[in-house]
Amino acid sequence: MQSHDDDLENFEAHGAEPLPAATDQGYVDHDGARIWYASYGSGVPVILLHGGLGHGGNWGCQVPALLGAGYRAVLIDSRGHGRSTRDARAYTYEMMAYDVLTVMDAVHLETAALVGWSDGACIALTLAMQAPARISGVFFFGCNMDPGGVNEIAWPNLVLDRCFRRHAADYAQLSATPTDFKAFADAVGLMMKTQPDYSADDLADIRVPVAIVQSEHDEFIKPEHAEYLARSIHGAELIRLPGVSHFAPLQRPGQFNSVMLAFLGKLPA
Repeated sequence: MQSHDDDLENFEAHGAEPLPAATDQGYVDHDGARIWYASYGSGVPVILLHGGLGHGGNWGCQVPALLGAGYRAVLIDSRGHGRSTRDARAYTYEMMAYDVLTVMDAVHLETAALVGWSDGACIALTLAMQAPARISGVFFFGCNMDPGGVNEIAWPNLVLDRCFRRHAADYAQLSATPTDFKAFADAVGLMMKTQPDYSADDLADIRVPVAIVQSEHDEFIKPEHAEYLARSIHGAELIRLPGVSHFAPLQRPGQFNSVMLAFLGKLPA
């Protein structure tokens, strides 16, 4: 595993690091979709939720770190992403959060920690609101919880273009509808324009341990929004990652993994 891929040149060319052999994998049918999951190792479970347009394999640099620390890593392809299917309804984060809960039930996970990246972070925190007794903690990386938290993107942007091309190539390889990437991306983009939209009062009701993790050069999320989330969520900590952007798990996985494992280590077993 190379230690740095700041411009995502390696990610565009090869994707994330290959995943180890799964202990268990399959599909769970839920609410008009087939949701793919895979489980690795044993121990305290940690569910990894990927970003918009991606898939579970984007966590290839994190799964080995979790296994090495004695955790069980569980990957889920969000509805319509990767190997998972979707129906014709519009995307919502709440719907995808319930998908995660259904997978947890299917694989007999009473509780789990959630590590979310971008859209996956929103799904994770939404699930912590919906079913707090099932969630031991949320590592919330690189996302907004209302539309005001999003930056205007300056184009062209080499890193974002490389990531988008990798997502398109992976979708063509993994999806049950391999030629529908544009329609899929448009549908996800439509959700992102107005969702999530939680108030400060909504955030104040969260009662699970939360880390708000913000990269120094995040292309999408305003730093002041991360600070607002950390202030608004009871007991939340704010973690800043220097030198990286929205793609820190790929750019500098050692740095990302160290703070992820430190947070997980504070949670009850």
